[in-house]
Amino acid sequence: MNMHSSFSTPPAQGVGALPTSGRPEFGQASASAMGMKWSALHDAVTVVGTLAGLAPEAMRPEVRNFPAVMRDAGGWRREMAEQGVEDLSAIMEPGLAALLAIHARGVNPSAAALALWQEFHATRAALLALTPPPEPGGARRFT
Repeated sequence: MNMHSSFSTPPAQGVGALPTSGRPEFGQASASAMGMKWSALHDAVTVVGTLAGLAPEAMRPEVRNFPAVMRDAGGWRREMAEQGVEDLSAIMEPGLAALLAIHARGVNPSAAALALWQEFHATRAALLALTPPPEPGGARRFT
């Protein structure tokens, strides 16, 4: 018996058919990933705010629902939102690590933490501006 003989070939399915994994479609999975990153970013900025000496902010519904709104909007808005969340993560990860290292050495990180906190909020405001405007009558328009 060689190393390949223990694997059997899966039964053939229709042409072009892929086995289902029980996972959401790719679009839903990426929106879910964006939602998890969005939530983690807000957890991180709470720590940054604490290091800056700021009180935690309550998450407004438009902020909390941003990933779902972008998922529903689709198209260029969704692509820009996903890229923006990735970019914000790329800023926050090393920034938070540096702040925690500074704090661990007993140095006051409040000025640097405030700068990172402000950068987060400016970037988040730009991302929230991607939200489609409401249509007359209260329904959202997704273009």
